[in-house]
Amino acid sequence: MDKRAFFFQGDALLMPADFPGSQIDNGLSLELINDFNHFEIFKIPAIKGITPSFINTVSILAETDIPDNWKKIPLRQLLAGSAANGGNIDNIIRACHIAQWRLDSRYCGTCGTKNNEVSAQAYRLCPNCGRLEFPRICPAIIVLINDSKDRILLAHNINFKTRVYSHISGFNEAGETLEETVAREVREEINIEICDITYVKSQAWPFPNSLMLGFKARYLSGTIKPDGIEIEDASWFDRDNLPELPGLGSLSRVLIDSWLSGAFKK
Repeated sequence: MDKRAFFFQGDALLMPADFPGSQIDNGLSLELINDFNHFEIFKIPAIKGITPSFINTVSILAETDIPDNWKKIPLRQLLAGSAANGGNIDNIIRACHIAQWRLDSRYCGTCGTKNNEVSAQAYRLCPNCGRLEFPRICPAIIVLINDSKDRILLAHNINFKTRVYSHISGFNEAGETLEETVAREVREEINIEICDITYVKSQAWPFPNSLMLGFKARYLSGTIKPDGIEIEDASWFDRDNLPELPGLGSLSRVLIDSWLSGAFKK
């Protein structure tokens, strides 16, 4: 087995307190598992031409105490830091997604039998009924909306821990196209209609298992009215009066920065 690994507890990366941040994407020595009592190790198969074959994950169970000489770094914090410094943590994102999926897929979802590992594959196999369990990927949309005055619509979600304002977002429903999801989420959450829905960019988002699909759209009609369930406040903003924005590294911030640069201006 390769001698390097990423260590996770939930969606936080674990590393020794004195480990240099510049080496974060190289992983840690597997020998460091000796610092923990309860863990699982898994070698993640490569995506040909995209990810290296050496990636191993060490999942530290949630109830396990972290040694004093280790630290936990939330993945969202890593994303922001990586974006600010021009780095890349795609390998860590993939490893985190699969590490969380493995903890959630120990047992067959059909018959409840404990799943078997499949060597060098990112899926599990039930030895009783033969069900294959693949990593779950949930498509979710996020949409930048602007109007004829080139203002941007931003909203504050009730679940946000800070006063950050971001885009309307939501999960794709069974039977929907992504464009239909965009229009429905906007209509449900802020009561307006949009047009010219156009795909922009995607981002793997392992919180815990999403694929964020970014769109842009134009305001068409209606009066902004937050639903009061998810959206607490929403308004139009121009470049001179922006609220607190999402952190660097997130697709929401990428869309905002693209708008700030004039990329979406007609």
